[in-house]
Amino acid sequence: MPEDVSTISDSPNKSTGRRRIGWFLLPMMIVIGVDQLSKWVIRHDPTLHSLEIIPGWFRFTYTLNPGMALGIEWLPTPVVGALSTLATLGILLYVGWHVSRAPKAFLIAMGFVTGGAIGNIIDRMFLGLVEGYGGFMHGHVVDFLHFSLRIQNFSVFPYIFNVADIAISVTVITMLLFRDRILPPDVESSV
Repeated sequence: MPEDVSTISDSPNKSTGRRRIGWFLLPMMIVIGVDQLSKWVIRHDPTLHSLEIIPGWFRFTYTLNPGMALGIEWLPTPVVGALSTLATLGILLYVGWHVSRAPKAFLIAMGFVTGGAIGNIIDRMFLGLVEGYGGFMHGHVVDFLHFSLRIQNFSVFPYIFNVADIAISVTVITMLLFRDRILPPDVESSV
């Protein structure tokens, strides 16, 4: 009995689609895992709450950030959490739309950005409940990486951040610098 032709022709496409989405999912899961593990360790080890790593340059400074990136507090924490969640869902839809024709570099980059966003969203959704200071979507984002370099009385980079923030920031800068190689063809031509 002959094999169904549609099964033969669909099989490679499904496999290729799964492999392509893997280029997105793997970096996303790595960022979420490293981000959440580092935040868990810093929360549960008081000796790390204020620890100088490179004297005069870099330290761990445990802090809970109720606002947006870089400690900006324009909106209440639940609103920031809801907006972050909607933006991340938008990114997921965008990636899903472009997965079949996007370069691997784009899928990897969007995996890092999405992983960073989800890492911080997890804090916003659940940390208030876990730590007992608020409800769902009242959690503050754990930040602890702090460049403490001061020149005279000026702090060179006064912000405290986390692994998720690094994944987002470095990837966005990389995408801006190398957009010709990273963005999908139809997006690249409109930029």
